[in-house]
Amino acid sequence: MSRRRILGWGATVLALPLVLFATLCLGGSALSPREVALALLSPFGAAPGADPVTVSIVWDLRLARSLLAAVAGASLGAAGAVLQGLFRNPLADPYSLGVSSGASLGAVLAISFGLASPFASAGFAPAGRVAAALGMVELCAFAGAILSAVLVYAVARRARAAGPTAALLLSGTAVGALVSALVSLIVSMRDKDLHEVFFWLLGGFGGKSWTDLLAALPLAAVSVGLSMALARPLDLLGAGEEAAGSLGLDVRLTRRLAVASSSLGAAAAVSAGGIIGFVGLLGPHMARLLVGPGHRRLIPASAIAGASLLAAADAIARSIASPLELPVGVVTAVIGAPLFLRLLSRPSREGDGA
Repeated sequence: MSRRRILGWGATVLALPLVLFATLCLGGSALSPREVALALLSPFGAAPGADPVTVSIVWDLRLARSLLAAVAGASLGAAGAVLQGLFRNPLADPYSLGVSSGASLGAVLAISFGLASPFASAGFAPAGRVAAALGMVELCAFAGAILSAVLVYAVARRARAAGPTAALLLSGTAVGALVSALVSLIVSMRDKDLHEVFFWLLGGFGGKSWTDLLAALPLAAVSVGLSMALARPLDLLGAGEEAAGSLGLDVRLTRRLAVASSSLGAAAAVSAGGIIGFVGLLGPHMARLLVGPGHRRLIPASAIAGASLLAAADAIARSIASPLELPVGVVTAVIGAPLFLRLLSRPSREGDGA
């Protein structure tokens, strides 16, 4: 590995803990690094003099939220790297398969019709308690995202006018447009819930707790793990599907696994924090500049970059206009769009994959 790649890996890995620590300092009540450090150590008996209020702020209000934002960002970053490799298109992102539109429809249905969780009165443990605590909005958003991805894949399988990979992209665009129209129709008919729907669609992690993190973490871990297992097949696909098939790669299975992993990751992210753009698009581009285009390095680096980006955006969203809290999707768009335009205008260098 070249010196540039080693430095890139070092910067990528070091950025995440630094960003997470910084997010614990930011918020309606700014905390010093020393106060945060003492609060983090307090439950382990290493800082007996820590202020109880600060400990409560760090552990009960900020840490779970920051970790959840990082988990969602990691899911989106890894999913974006997989889909960009699958489509061989640097503009592909986790929402190319209509996942965001499906999640929006599920959440809007739950909000507008006041759906109650089927687990709310059940005594299932521990999964039932987690599901009940999450609420029907998150459950319906996850279900809508998965069903949308399944529909896109089913439509693409029947397409004959384009290749299978191109059919996935076209089907995702078409299904996403249709579902978005349904969302607009429901919102226009039941506008009394417009404020709640509006803020959910813009994304945010306000009020999230350890329960939300517990629900999102396993799904994100499966998605990122499956994405990393696809590293070598995606490298082979870079030469084209016919060439990859001649080298012994099962292209159809690779395509299915790529769709499954990216859809699961995007569904976990949107059910946890709503629709958050640019993370799955920008994370892989940032990682590619630092560690190169090889998917064995690119996918984990994209997950780390996505986690850092979304955790930082969430901290900015809750502190820049305190006591008001901005939707995190607005912050990622404001930060991500100029950065992405800068990356697109950057002259390509051999070997960086940009």
